[in-house]
Amino acid sequence: MDVPGPVSHRAAAAAATMLLRTARVPRECWFLPTALLCAYGFFASLRPSEPFLTPYLLGPDKNLTQREVFNEIYPVWTYSYLVLLFPVFLATDYLRYKPVVLLQGLSLIVTWFMLLYAQGLLAIQFLEFFYGIATATEIAYYSYIYSVVDLSMYQKVTSYCRSATLVGFTVGSVLGQILLSMAGWSLFSLNVISLTCVSVAFAVAWFLPMPQKSLFFHIPSSCQAVRGIKEEAKPDRLLVLKVLWNDFLVCYSSRPLLCWSVWWALSTCGYFQVVNYTQGLWEKVVSSRHAAIYNGGVEAVSTLLGAVAVFAVGYIKISWSTWGEMALSLFSLLIAAAVYIMDSVGNIWVCYASYVVFRIIYMLLITIATFQIAANLSMERYALVFGVNTFIALALQTLLTLIVVDASGLGLEVTTQFLIYAGYFAFIAVVFLVSGTVSIMKKYRKQEDQESSSQAATS
Repeated sequence: MDVPGPVSHRAAAAAATMLLRTARVPRECWFLPTALLCAYGFFASLRPSEPFLTPYLLGPDKNLTQREVFNEIYPVWTYSYLVLLFPVFLATDYLRYKPVVLLQGLSLIVTWFMLLYAQGLLAIQFLEFFYGIATATEIAYYSYIYSVVDLSMYQKVTSYCRSATLVGFTVGSVLGQILLSMAGWSLFSLNVISLTCVSVAFAVAWFLPMPQKSLFFHIPSSCQAVRGIKEEAKPDRLLVLKVLWNDFLVCYSSRPLLCWSVWWALSTCGYFQVVNYTQGLWEKVVSSRHAAIYNGGVEAVSTLLGAVAVFAVGYIKISWSTWGEMALSLFSLLIAAAVYIMDSVGNIWVCYASYVVFRIIYMLLITIATFQIAANLSMERYALVFGVNTFIALALQTLLTLIVVDASGLGLEVTTQFLIYAGYFAFIAVVFLVSGTVSIMKKYRKQEDQESSSQAATS
């Protein structure tokens, strides 16, 4: 039902969409914001210590136990991420992206500062909360660029921005491995470098152009046609939630968008779990206290190859509307196989190789899903859709964490956890195999009916 007032909230949404199209930066001006955002993503991801986080927490610097790290500390990130995501989404729109990107940079600084100097279980759990802020605000990073470039540039800028973060992570991982294995640096020193890099990213973020509008809270006052919308929105903030709900229904009424969003939510849940606890699995196979570890090298190889795959996405020509679901099914099955092999074969090099395959496939598909969702939106609600998809992923991940990982739940060993994650991705593959088969059959049946009707009309 429409809200009474100068105009309905549906008309407000339509007018806002019109304004967003006219207020967008001209196509030839896409380079500067894209370059700055890529630079920010590169330095924010250049963290040499991250591949060695688990050994660092278990080592003499923090002296925590495996149960404390895996079952009491890491779950805090999942819970905080989930709780913060919706408020951060609203703040992203209200503050128009850039301030939330700055918040992400500041949260990363606090996280790595605490990683250097905080001691004790409670302090490290508090650190995980700040890291939850940093990851929750990623929605601003991935939504910002769509607010300042033309629709025709979506596919390319998506691949550029994601490639920048992946390359940054690759460089950081390589640097960390070299400094640890060849130069003999301590893990504490690697964290100092990480803190420096995220501080540089925070400085770069200040130079990002400020978008001149947002989707719900701010509408340019120069537009006389919708001035009534703005005046009404100020006293009645509930209108924002009503517009959000209406836009949610409109956006997810698109079957292609719904399909890619379901895969996004399901696979991201599994991806987070695997990445969060992979270092624990590696520690089970080969202890970092008794042998040399190559976590940084593995992360670097997987991220570098993933970055190449992501960059190539910008130039792939395929009918995703027809074969998208079947591709998701096939690649989800490959992910399930990689996770199963990682868990069942007690060889660290096989674990490493399987992890590389796992990450490459996920990075490729999530990039495709991102621009497919953006392209299939009937209205420009990128932060809304990305936020909802991530929220659902986190809700599922929280459920998995509570049942499988948390000490208050089953508190399973990491090897048993990975067996469950492999089955989880196999389930995703089956779901999209069935859905894709039905979709293709319907499409070809519709084509046959159209051809029959055409032949009958010709006769």
